[in-house]
Amino acid sequence: MSRTSIGRDIPDSAGDLGKLSPFAGAWARAEGVSAPRKLLSAGRPTKVLSGIDEAVRRSGLESGMTVSFHHHFREGDFVVNLVLDAIARAGIRDLTLAPSSLTSVHAPLVAHCRSGVIRRICTSGLRGKLADEISRGLLEEAVLIHSHGGRARALREGSISVDVAFLGAPACDAYGNACGSSGKSACGSLGYARVDARYAKSVIVLTDCIADYPALPASIGQELVDWVVPMDAVGDPKGIGIGATRISRDPRELLIARKALAAIDATGAIRDGFSFQTGTGGASLAVIRYLRELMLARGIKATFCLGGITSQVARMLEEGLVGTILDVQSFDADAARSMAVNPRHIEIDAVTYADPGCPGAAVNMLDFVVLSALEVDMDFNVNVITGSDGVIRGASGGHSDTAAGAALSVVVAPLVRARTATLVDRVETIVTPGESVDILVTDRGTAVNPRRPDVSAALKAAGVEVRDIGELRELARSITGDADPVEYGKRVVALVEYRDGTIIDAIREVK
Repeated sequence: MSRTSIGRDIPDSAGDLGKLSPFAGAWARAEGVSAPRKLLSAGRPTKVLSGIDEAVRRSGLESGMTVSFHHHFREGDFVVNLVLDAIARAGIRDLTLAPSSLTSVHAPLVAHCRSGVIRRICTSGLRGKLADEISRGLLEEAVLIHSHGGRARALREGSISVDVAFLGAPACDAYGNACGSSGKSACGSLGYARVDARYAKSVIVLTDCIADYPALPASIGQELVDWVVPMDAVGDPKGIGIGATRISRDPRELLIARKALAAIDATGAIRDGFSFQTGTGGASLAVIRYLRELMLARGIKATFCLGGITSQVARMLEEGLVGTILDVQSFDADAARSMAVNPRHIEIDAVTYADPGCPGAAVNMLDFVVLSALEVDMDFNVNVITGSDGVIRGASGGHSDTAAGAALSVVVAPLVRARTATLVDRVETIVTPGESVDILVTDRGTAVNPRRPDVSAALKAAGVEVRDIGELRELARSITGDADPVEYGKRVVALVEYRDGTIIDAIREVK
């Protein structure tokens, strides 16, 4: 027999329950960072620390571990650079950096790669100076590039195991409830950060707005957060919509958008109750403009729109043209404001969005998706990572996830960019396999994947001209000639992981 701390005798063991532990006090075995309120002299429990340096120390981060971040602030992010500087000051090295994506604003990470603070990177995308340097062999270990759904799968399965997640939040209370749609740095959905918060061993929220408790609705709940760090600024909201989320006024991109919508409409996909997603890039986003006009003319509505959300889609929600928005990432301030005030604008995490092992991935419910491309080849394989010079300059994002999940996947791109062919014999890097692509729309014509004779027949029946992809390739060649092949070294600088965890391509060092 054993005796509890309050004088009761209990057996040492009990059948299938095995060995029993006697009660030793209400908080004798409690785990967690906050003392129970009854043990405090005054005030409420708090997780607030003095700054980033203390957070690094309290997190238990050591050399050789893995750290993660999110990219919801896009080009306006301040968190990644400031935290890596603090980690370097602490003398921690040989880290695996596993952010949801990296942008041009993260150029200072080059120095941390050279000094040995960062040993390896896993991410969806790379841009700017950091991407240039990695393309030329900055790191000894190959970068792992994955899709958004593939990253969610890897975190859930544990093939990427995050020791400490440093997550910027526009607002957070002292107990860890973090929100993305309020505060001076509001960025909207924290859909990628929510997965990190769920699976990381330690979670630190950095914020420039300590809100009153409880800060609800919370993108990340208090039960997932270990520490809260106040900062002067976590990001610049003006940087959220820079670059790939611009609204195009380019006549050629608008022409491609109109052609794409005509092709989609010919398949019968645009009907009352349909669903859709558009990717980044001028022509892809411009499709929404013409889609809205068509819907108003016909008096039809979409049940939902998915993915990265822009002001255009938020407007359609307000107009009643879209029933629900499922938002994994807000692409501009208007979209962030919409999520804050409209109950039909719903934040989702990356597992729900596109994890191929999730039994309820939303991409599988899409009627059609419109996606951009840097290159497309004769087999409809798509490259959104490397330029024609072989240098990394983009992101896998949700490209392969949505192409695989949607009933109809449409890729839009100009046939030629600045005397460089977009339609090529063989793309430099495969991100999305051609078997997932149904239609290619260019300014010079539309091609349909031979795997989809039903789509080809529907377009022809509707009077949409369908051109053979070989014919379009020859037209591109007549304009640009044959490009000189890129000179690569033997060393692999990055591996492109398909959403299921297999490797679909390797990127080699550019000479």
